[in-house]
Amino acid sequence: MLAVLLCTTCLVGCVQAVPPDLVAAVEAIDQDLIALRAPETAPEEYGQFVRQWALLKARTQLDDDVIRWPWESSDLEKDLRWLYVMGERTVSQLHDRQVSQQRATQAKVTRLEDQFHNVATRVEAIDGRILLGEKGVQTDLLVKQARAFLEQKDYARAMQAAERADHALKAQASLLGQELGRYADESRISYWQTLARQTIDWSRTHQAAAIVVSKAERELSLYKGGRKVLSYPVRLGFNGMLEKQFQGDGATPEGRYRVTDRRGQGQTQFYRALALDYPNGEDRRRFQLAKRSGKIASSKSIGGQIEIHGADNERLAQTLGCIMLDNPNMTVLYESVPVGTPVTIVGALTKQNAVASVLTQLDRGKEET
Repeated sequence: MLAVLLCTTCLVGCVQAVPPDLVAAVEAIDQDLIALRAPETAPEEYGQFVRQWALLKARTQLDDDVIRWPWESSDLEKDLRWLYVMGERTVSQLHDRQVSQQRATQAKVTRLEDQFHNVATRVEAIDGRILLGEKGVQTDLLVKQARAFLEQKDYARAMQAAERADHALKAQASLLGQELGRYADESRISYWQTLARQTIDWSRTHQAAAIVVSKAERELSLYKGGRKVLSYPVRLGFNGMLEKQFQGDGATPEGRYRVTDRRGQGQTQFYRALALDYPNGEDRRRFQLAKRSGKIASSKSIGGQIEIHGADNERLAQTLGCIMLDNPNMTVLYESVPVGTPVTIVGALTKQNAVASVLTQLDRGKEET
């Protein structure tokens, strides 16, 4: 009878040495830490938690069948509660840190995407895509990587990809500045202005036609008697903003030329064409000097066959170094220009030209990031 009473009393008043709900709570904390990437983002704190949890879990398994009176203290329970509190504090800290990282990374990636879009648009506007080559594609991939890591909540790698993309954008801006900086050079612009003014003066003096092409604005203007009578938009070579150096570089030459031939349909692969006397004496002198200095490989040739021409079809919508007009505009120009007409091709005619404006914007973008 006494044994039955003791057993009944124990069943009513005794408790397990380790409360199951406490063990489950610590298990949940462990899962929360893993979800918060604690092994990566807080390895020291997580390592300490895991070591303590492994020890206490082993003790829990040993004491699983042990019972005690409610008023009896349990060191194991105390240790588990301490671990729970420590883990909960770590979870809270990591959550706050993650939220902060998320906001910072989100802002960085969004700003980077906007900047990349703006740079790409500006580069396209000045035909700088070919100049950059694979750099633009590589930067695009980095920007997309940053976004992908952000969506995966891998903020550290997202930030790393964003930093690499940011560095790549600055490198692109520097490269464009090196290659196209002459469009912002006051002395070069002054020289181009002099060439254009002399051509217009010649037109006025001889009461004849003359052509001035501004590469920065992609504009061809026809003068008669020193007065501008029309202006048409043009397309340049695939590297048209550069000054032509050798055959195949895709650049459009700069300097003073003359129309040497008027080629109608059947005489040119294009709709109609005005052949220019490129290379002239100045072009040849500059080419030979560049070869001797090693700036141009000895295997390169100077090239030729530079024309002002119309288009033939969509496959020829991009010229290799010439100046291209839409066919209706080419018809008007062709009928207005005789052989011998001066054609002056310059980089830009004003300090506030399109290329200089883009370079300024890119420089500001470098400073802001």
